[in-house]
Amino acid sequence: MNHPLVSIVTPVFNAAKFLEETSSNVINQTYTNWEWLLVDDCSKDNSREYLKKMELIDSRIKPIYLSTNGGSGPARNKAIEAAKGTYIAFLDSDDFWSLNKLEKHVAFMQKHDASFSHTSYGFTDEEGNRIRDTYHVSRKPVTFKDLLKRTEISCLTAMYDQEKIGKYFMPDVRLKQDYALWLSILKDGHCSIPLDEELALYRQVKGSATNNKFKLIFKHYSFLRKYAELSRIGAIKYSIHWGLNGLKKYYL
Repeated sequence: MNHPLVSIVTPVFNAAKFLEETSSNVINQTYTNWEWLLVDDCSKDNSREYLKKMELIDSRIKPIYLSTNGGSGPARNKAIEAAKGTYIAFLDSDDFWSLNKLEKHVAFMQKHDASFSHTSYGFTDEEGNRIRDTYHVSRKPVTFKDLLKRTEISCLTAMYDQEKIGKYFMPDVRLKQDYALWLSILKDGHCSIPLDEELALYRQVKGSATNNKFKLIFKHYSFLRKYAELSRIGAIKYSIHWGLNGLKKYYL
């Protein structure tokens, strides 16, 4: 296996509570050829001070400090712009990976000559205690239409090869930026190759958008109309699919 550079993209906003655990998780990855681009989106806690300390400890850690708050999408885009790696991976500041996540995921990407890929993942509560069963991804490549029905690509599991397909960015919206990015990649004719192994853990924080997912079903229709450019009938059809699958995923 070759060991190309992986650029890890992480937006940071008032994340001091979780940064120590997340940074330990990244630094101790078995795959070592990475750069970690953490974009501080004008945090009001001591996140920025922590990042300044971390970049002195490990030269692979490369914080970016924004002067105005723009949200997680634009923050991630700043990191994507600066990314030098062959692969671009995503990890939010309160989530974490298995310590061999990058090693296994890069090897999988190379084995399948994949331009885009995602993995299965688990869930924890805010304190890091395991909740729910593993969310298992599909066994076949995920297409644009597949993702409209079932939002199985979670941000902390996604990885794409920017040398194969170029850099893709997130729209300047407060919610669903990552979903819009995955749709844009798939709409261009690429597929996401699933790796059905739990290599990441999503921390479900109280009050998060995902935690209130059921309340967002009706907003999903407008999102699909604007960002997926679907007809009214198509947006209604896929919003129903999305809502039912979301209910099953998070509540059943």
